[in-house]
Amino acid sequence: MRPRRTSSPALIVAAVTASVLVMAMCTVGVEGPAVFVVPPLIVGGAVGAAFWSVRRARADRAAYEARLTAWAATEAVLAERLHIARDLHDIVSHGLGLITVRAAATRHLPKSGEVEAALTDIEETSRQATAELRRMLTVLRSPATHTPVDSLDDLPAIVENAARAGLRATLTVDELGTVSPGVQVAVARTVREALSNAARHAGPTDVRVHVYRDGPHVVTTVADAGPAPGWRATPGAGHGLAGLRERVTSLDGVLAAGRVEAGFRVSARIPDAGIPDAGIPDTRIPDVA
Repeated sequence: MRPRRTSSPALIVAAVTASVLVMAMCTVGVEGPAVFVVPPLIVGGAVGAAFWSVRRARADRAAYEARLTAWAATEAVLAERLHIARDLHDIVSHGLGLITVRAAATRHLPKSGEVEAALTDIEETSRQATAELRRMLTVLRSPATHTPVDSLDDLPAIVENAARAGLRATLTVDELGTVSPGVQVAVARTVREALSNAARHAGPTDVRVHVYRDGPHVVTTVADAGPAPGWRATPGAGHGLAGLRERVTSLDGVLAAGRVEAGFRVSARIPDAGIPDAGIPDTRIPDVA
């Protein structure tokens, strides 16, 4: 649940204390030595109560903001986990559906009894698994919020959208070979989030997007040249990288984000079992002013 800020009793206590002290001052006579002692004590008490009230209110505010920040970070991670579950549903359902179709397509082919029984078991098992997966993840497939799964084919469009937003973005995709669907989603999400951060924090600046294979790893780097002159940053909630890190680490990858020279760089290094034999040709988006 979103944390609520409870009303602090500090102001009430300060008001009551001040009222009591004022009433006490009104009941004190104007003669005798008390007239020189009691009023300073009353004024000092009222000032002390007000000072304590302000400090207590600020402490309550800081504690509430800390709880709210922690809650927002947790919500970002949970939201990304829901996205991962939706993507997993799409990817696994597609694979199981393909298995079912291929198994069913062999019915008319000549084969031994053992092979036919095995293919029948494969078809029935994949159908049951698909139905069970669909049943358990139906709640995560809300039509109002579900979006198509990203892939490497979406990278040029992602970069083009960033260029239309003012970034001078270039994209280079080296030969990658076969890349698993889950890693493709993570690469696209990394590029999308990093470009969004660059647009908010750096404005119309140069951004280089590079996707390449380093042995068994697929590496994605998005580096900007630093804020444009006179640009005033408009940061968001600040939890996009937390959700992105959740996605990358769920694939046993590593996400690094930080300042490099004058700019900022986001790098994701994700292990993938694909074999670099059928790559994607280099793609470069022209600079946009």
